[in-house]
Amino acid sequence: MSKPMRTNEPVTLTRDCEAILVPSGDKITLPGGSEVRITQSLGGSYTVTTERGYMVRIAGEDADALGLEPAAPLQPARSERSADVEKLAWDQLKTCFDPEIPVNIVDLGLVYDCRVIPLAEGGNKVGVKFTLTARGCGMGEFLKGDIKGKLLRVPGVKDVEVQLIWDPPWDQSMISTAAKFKLGMV
Repeated sequence: MSKPMRTNEPVTLTRDCEAILVPSGDKITLPGGSEVRITQSLGGSYTVTTERGYMVRIAGEDADALGLEPAAPLQPARSERSADVEKLAWDQLKTCFDPEIPVNIVDLGLVYDCRVIPLAEGGNKVGVKFTLTARGCGMGEFLKGDIKGKLLRVPGVKDVEVQLIWDPPWDQSMISTAAKFKLGMV
């Protein structure tokens, strides 16, 4: 499959493709043959603009519709120990991105808590508490699903609980220094 040389280069969809409208979070279907421009390709998903100027998010599982290879599968943990699974869980959270901001949700300071709880029947449950940059953002449910789906791919994780919380309220001081540099804030 051919890969676009740079972002904003036109790409023709090879098939119909489900997408999520940004920032509303509504699901739509982009028809095969439509032209889109990739504006962000981070965390295994793609933010594109359509011919009509809409910004949408295409899941990594649909990379083939863009003429791209899907993301490589996650490497197994050395063990199912909570510490090993927790490291992989945090690594997975760093592959989740707000479609409008080219910084992962961990470095944006949106993830308040990530805990691994061993299950009696074997495996682990991961509990995540996160927030959004603004209460009016329609991407909350989308990001909850993205977080859950990615954490369920972590070897040893059998269950995931994701909570969207508003206390404490998010502010720009929660952004990591590296992310502030990337965003031109420093």
